[in-house]
Amino acid sequence: MAVPYLTPEDITEHETEIRRSRFVCTLAPVSSEEEARAFVAECKGLYADASHNCSAYVIGGDRLVQRADDDGEPGGTAGTPMLETLLRRGLGDVVAVVTRYFGGVKLGAGGLIRAYGSSVGKALDLAPLVEMVPAKAMTVTVDHVQAGRLENDLHASRYEVREVVYGAEVGFRVAVRESDLPVFPGWIATLTAGRAVVEPGETLYLRRA
Repeated sequence: MAVPYLTPEDITEHETEIRRSRFVCTLAPVSSEEEARAFVAECKGLYADASHNCSAYVIGGDRLVQRADDDGEPGGTAGTPMLETLLRRGLGDVVAVVTRYFGGVKLGAGGLIRAYGSSVGKALDLAPLVEMVPAKAMTVTVDHVQAGRLENDLHASRYEVREVVYGAEVGFRVAVRESDLPVFPGWIATLTAGRAVVEPGETLYLRRA
């Protein structure tokens, strides 16, 4: 079952010092694994002089893609606690990179786990987050006579027009939040005198209205 999730609105960076080591956490919104990997590579280039650039990301509201990388820290002490923090806080479509500048004092496995997890947590406390809620891509098909008025009404509504396809008829691909699904077909029927065909499509996510 699709459930809401949080995602950063923009890039956020937060730095903290733990026993003389500097930990810089950079969070960013991403919509694909490719974007996440590119952002990690960008951070590694920007902080090429750091001891480690550990990372974690979660893609999709269903959280099917989850990756963590310790980047040379002892196994499970960096990327895993970072990923666990993102999941525990209900994040999706997000990448986190924690850059460590070693300060000469070893933290031990427990200390590293706490340091990397808390670095992500503190950055999330500062980050502007938006809530994404489940929606459906609905296809609405009408004749050309009704298409112009319907398009105007859709753009003036709370529904989001994603695509318009012109052929023998006109098809509108409209993103409809799950909370609006019970009323959407009736709203379309009223506007088109019942002559539109409404078909549900794939699940997607929209900002909470």
